[in-house]
Amino acid sequence: MDESNATCGKRLASIGLENTEANRQAYRQLLVSAPGLGQYISGAILFEETLYQSTTDGKKMVDVLVQQNIVPGIKVDKGLVPLAGSNDESWCQGLDGLASRCAGYYQQGARFAKWRTVVSIPNGPSALAVKEAAWGLARYAAIAQENGLVPIVEPEIMLDGEHGLERTFEVALKVWSEVFFYLAENNVLFEGILLKPSMVTPGAECKERASPETVAQYTLNLLRRRVPPAVPGIMFLSGGQSEAEATLNLNAMNQAPNPWHVSFSYARALQNTCLKTWAGRPENVDAAQKILLVRAKANSLAQLGKYSAEGESAESKEGMFVKGYTY
Repeated sequence: MDESNATCGKRLASIGLENTEANRQAYRQLLVSAPGLGQYISGAILFEETLYQSTTDGKKMVDVLVQQNIVPGIKVDKGLVPLAGSNDESWCQGLDGLASRCAGYYQQGARFAKWRTVVSIPNGPSALAVKEAAWGLARYAAIAQENGLVPIVEPEIMLDGEHGLERTFEVALKVWSEVFFYLAENNVLFEGILLKPSMVTPGAECKERASPETVAQYTLNLLRRRVPPAVPGIMFLSGGQSEAEATLNLNAMNQAPNPWHVSFSYARALQNTCLKTWAGRPENVDAAQKILLVRAKANSLAQLGKYSAEGESAESKEGMFVKGYTY
């Protein structure tokens, strides 16, 4: 639920709704109040508006989450802007004033933070873009920890491109090498972070697709080579995969024990069918919440390696890749 208001507006537009605060509130309320969601979801990343927002009956969204045993978190970056001197690449802004914002978010009930930056394979990636992404993540993580928030570190390698699995793996090795170098340089406590990486998959426009077993093999090899076992958890992003694909890939990665807890931090891959089912109609809230619970339970089982794709709907297999996706 950490999409900016503009991005949330795109989601609402897909079901014919205007981008108003009332509509954003209605959708977010549907999500946080789904009965039993806390059985399968342990944390929720919020946009600033939602952190300070209440439900239509006056309850703080944060309190509704806590009552479900879901820990509230907060997106703290200020979005992507062009990176001067690069190959049409971007960097993530938001370090100015971050310490005071983190302190305020903690007072409001947030207990972890998220900072998303991206690396584009078709555009290089240039050494400058990789270094900027890693340095920004490290500074953010250090500031968040100093203010009592657990930082989620998210360098997303975009799905855009025709490249194959090997190229994704090669770039990911470089990116994660830089990320952990600068995390150490900034004295970030590895035991006090969570990682939110992309899975190692082919580019969205690559003709050769990869099986869940192959994605798991490459992704786990990447983690073993770059992520210290001191890091407690890996929370994968879905990055435009279909709902079913993201769940199958996660399940394949949990067929044997790992040094870290390998789990999920999905947005679209949890909410896509839920959003379509709701369609902005109050009478559809219950049905939409049940769909959300189906997806949440499926991924909860996948992080234990116990998921079965039997009975998956056609909608859950629809790809959600958006070229140049922004939050």
